[in-house]
Amino acid sequence: MKRVITYGTFDLLHYGHINLLRRAKALGDYLIVVVSSDEFNWNEKHKKCYFTYEQRKALLESIRYVDLVIPETCWEQKVTDVHEYHIDTFVMGDDWKGKFDYLKDEGVDVVYLPRTPEISTTQIKKDLTGK
Repeated sequence: MKRVITYGTFDLLHYGHINLLRRAKALGDYLIVVVSSDEFNWNEKHKKCYFTYEQRKALLESIRYVDLVIPETCWEQKVTDVHEYHIDTFVMGDDWKGKFDYLKDEGVDVVYLPRTPEISTTQIKKDLTGK
């Protein structure tokens, strides 16, 4: 079984997220989605989410491409996750290109998928607030 992992906040879930998850799942048999916890988002990423971690987790668990959802609590957990979950392929959006190449040293393929260009959570928030 080929295992794939991806990370994100996944707040205000939209079709760009679904595109990423669909393409990530196509790279293997089992997709693990690691979702930033509320504390990690606030303390490390300086992001306030509309939906709580539990709500974002429940939304992701309802998507057919997703096999397992776990929390992200720190930047450093990626190496641990790769080993603990026996990951073959690490996937991120191409806005992170090059940032996780160090994981190749852990024996995984690192893939950066193109983002869906016309949609982003940041843009949705800006459109809704008029800013």
